[in-house]
Amino acid sequence: MNAAEVKELLEQAISLQECHVEAEGTHFKVIAVGDLFEGMSRVKAQQTIYQPLSDVIADGSVHAVTIKTFTPEKWQRERKLMML
Repeated sequence: MNAAEVKELLEQAISLQECHVEAEGTHFKVIAVGDLFEGMSRVKAQQTIYQPLSDVIADGSVHAVTIKTFTPEKWQRERKLMML
């Protein structure tokens, strides 16, 4: 499983404005941006990302996932902070 495949799984299952995935072997970093995260708890947001990946996690194609979720507004602020 590569980063593009994980990104495709997420984009097919969840309505996201942006999705960024990086891979190192079977470890993946996901940044997901979508309106659906508005008012959602951090745990619920992570569960939302894990759910479409459950099969590839279970079969060992994906061993670990680091998840960051943002609303579009929070993502804009985060990107500005990262550029400083």
